[in-house]
This record gives sequence, C-alpha cells and structure tokens, in this order.
Amino acid sequence: MIRTQIQLTEEQISKLKRIAGREQKSVAELIRQAIDQWLVLAEPLSIEERKQRALSIMGKYHSGLADVGVNHDKYLNESSGTW
Repeated sequence: MIRTQIQLTEEQISKLKRIAGREQKSVAELIRQAIDQWLVLAEPLSIEERKQRALSIMGKYHSGLADVGVNHDKYLNESSGTW
C-alpha cells in the first residue's frame, strides 16, 4: 500500500470514527472501501464486460415458474405493488 494524506473536516472524522467503532474497522479501511465503491461508479464497465457479467448469471436463479419467459409482464404487474 502507498501512504497518503488527506484532510477531513471535524464532522467527517467524527462520523468515520463512530462508524469504524461500530463496524470494528479502522478509519483507513472505511476510506479505502469508500474509494473502491467510488472507483466502480467512476469507471463504467465496457459493453463487453457487461455482456460477460450478464451471461455469467444466466441459469443460476430459479423462480419455480415454468412460464416466466412468456408471462413476464403478468408477473411484473403482480409484483409491482410490493415494491
């Protein structure tokens, strides 16, 4: 790892310390996790990577219904009230 310095407001460090204590992590670990999440959002996946991820989950989940491919709109309408 590479050491770096950042300046935080008193409110930021106070909140980070409180969360770190609750989650039993260091403030540095929380900051690294936050940066990792931001980096994922800041660099969108390529179309090819999106395709690969979508294909990789095909067939992994089962609804228990045999007609979802045909009646997907029906099931979507039925479930829309539960969100």
